[in-house]
Amino acid sequence: MAEATAPTRRARSGGGAARRAARSAVQIECAKYIERKIPNYEVLDEAALTIIESNAEVVLEEIGVNFTGNPQSLERWRQAGADVQGERVRFPKGMVRDLCKTAPAQFTQHARNPDRNVVIGGTNLVTAPVYGPPFVRDAEGGRRYATMADFQKFVKLGYMSKYLHHSGGTVCEPTDVPVNKRHLDMLLAHMTLSDKPFMGSVTEPSRAQDCVEMCEILFGKAFVQENTVMTSLININSPLTFDETMMGALEVYAKNNQAAIISPFIVGGAMAPVSVTATLTQVLAEVMVGIAYSQLIRPGAPVIFGTFVTSIDMNSGAPTFGTPEASQILYGAGQLARRLGLPYRSGGGLCGSKLPDAQAAYETANTLNAGLLGGVNFMLHACGWLEGGLVASFEKFVMDADQLGTLDKMAQGVAVDENAQALDALREVGPGGHYLGCAHTQANFKEAFWRSDLLDYKPFETWSDEGARDTASLATARVAKLLGDYTPPPLDPEIKARLDSYVAEKKASMPDAFG
Repeated sequence: MAEATAPTRRARSGGGAARRAARSAVQIECAKYIERKIPNYEVLDEAALTIIESNAEVVLEEIGVNFTGNPQSLERWRQAGADVQGERVRFPKGMVRDLCKTAPAQFTQHARNPDRNVVIGGTNLVTAPVYGPPFVRDAEGGRRYATMADFQKFVKLGYMSKYLHHSGGTVCEPTDVPVNKRHLDMLLAHMTLSDKPFMGSVTEPSRAQDCVEMCEILFGKAFVQENTVMTSLININSPLTFDETMMGALEVYAKNNQAAIISPFIVGGAMAPVSVTATLTQVLAEVMVGIAYSQLIRPGAPVIFGTFVTSIDMNSGAPTFGTPEASQILYGAGQLARRLGLPYRSGGGLCGSKLPDAQAAYETANTLNAGLLGGVNFMLHACGWLEGGLVASFEKFVMDADQLGTLDKMAQGVAVDENAQALDALREVGPGGHYLGCAHTQANFKEAFWRSDLLDYKPFETWSDEGARDTASLATARVAKLLGDYTPPPLDPEIKARLDSYVAEKKASMPDAFG
């Protein structure tokens, strides 16, 4: 939707100038989250799904999982009826699955601009940017450690990207800010530079609590306790290990009714078996335990069934992306999540390439399309991911964000209404004619075909005269244009002042720590 406000009336003279000015005015558009009208692709049949679910129960009952450094979690499991031996927890058959039943099938994450609210679950797809890289890359500076200035630029680009529904979390790791303080600056950037929904910090439980308190300033304390205003990423230390840092953050968010993505982080062959079926078994076991634990903290706490699985190059040991096996796991995990009745996170613009080149494009397209067809509800890393997640790329950010529009279009399915049948056009043109000037084309041409805001469709001669720019060069220009056009969304000055004061006081209360 456009945020530019049209004048209530136009002067008698200067109509042409006004129209030209309107066309050149900056339009900040944000498409609604995707609502699929197409079926999910299901790679596993009923027999395969039953085997995986049964084997996951065997893993939980016979092998169990470790909860390390968190005696409180062990006591919770003991009281719930699990078998706790040291830090190893084993679960009676069916116990974990039963605990998962109180988790909601879908939930709304509220943004400070209600028009940007997203519904996570069902047939919806919400896209969010890259998460976690310590490095950034652009055409001017190359590959370098990320700074807070880089982080702020990414948040601005996310706000300006039409098909990006969510501002994300750690879009890059700002290494020029102390580790124990950077979460405050990052969340402040999401809250003030964008009005889309965002993610909270999980690097230490007290930092998760800081995020809750900042949200109470932005939304109001009562609203936060009654509504979900944050999503967080709780990674499992695969195989079958839950550490005190992530579980502590999960405890904070679940207690305060804030959403958590419970997600294994698996490189196949290293942190899970090499076969798709065995990996899905481990994924299901790990996710169910994490979700069950959130429900022990607060029944009904919103959660997302997450999976991040890639394969490994057996020659170099490097992770690989966009491979057939990764897509099979994505599809299969989606089926398992839907059978549990839970929202599903996977997919993204994943690639192993060092540059935003053809390798990056192929691998990214494979994963984006699998995410759409596989029923993903929350797509983290949807744009900007490079070099196996070590790098957030400005050029690739806008390249990926542009291509998210194709997912939006594909999800709409094929219309078969009277207008789509276009019998009037077929009658009007008849044999041997053309459709360029017919009434149906004139009525529909503006919306008939999806069109990239980035890629070049010009004839060779025009393209050559304009500098023969490749896609990366076009992306560099688009980054500059979007940042040049950026204006922050309005925010109540009193709330902004309270947020600034909170961050300043928190940062002043502790010494810098970079470890």
